[in-house]
Amino acid sequence: MSLRPLRKSGTRGTVAEGNNSASSDVAVDFRMQGAGFASHFYSALATAVLLLHALFIVWVIFGVLLTRSRPVLRWLHITSLVWGIFIEVLSWPCPLTLLENCFEGKAGIQPYQGGFLLHYLDKLVYPDISATVLTVAGVLVCAPNLALYGRQMWIGRSR
Repeated sequence: MSLRPLRKSGTRGTVAEGNNSASSDVAVDFRMQGAGFASHFYSALATAVLLLHALFIVWVIFGVLLTRSRPVLRWLHITSLVWGIFIEVLSWPCPLTLLENCFEGKAGIQPYQGGFLLHYLDKLVYPDISATVLTVAGVLVCAPNLALYGRQMWIGRSR
């Protein structure tokens, strides 16, 4: 049984093929289908932003391994490290978190409160961790990377 659009007496919807009845148990409003599509679309966008956010965090933590002989990537990684520290220490809202929450809201999902790391890591790895401990841990991960870059620049200038 396939569905086809109903175009009878101004009614919008679909009816089962072979059945021209516009009864309420068979008719489906196109607007409801559109709302379902939009919900799934925004949910997919929120998931994509979530993955991008996770990749950014992996880049911040491990990017030093990819930047050894690539100056452009090195400066991009340094900028990412500084940005990550500022976001954590100054409690600035991360644009990726804001975007993810916006898409979740449009998808009909209750957006989470607080930062990305606190929301996901608290649930996955460290139940009941305080925001302060998470901030300190984030800085402790980023600071050695910055120190390594500083050391490399110091050695490079002294040659």
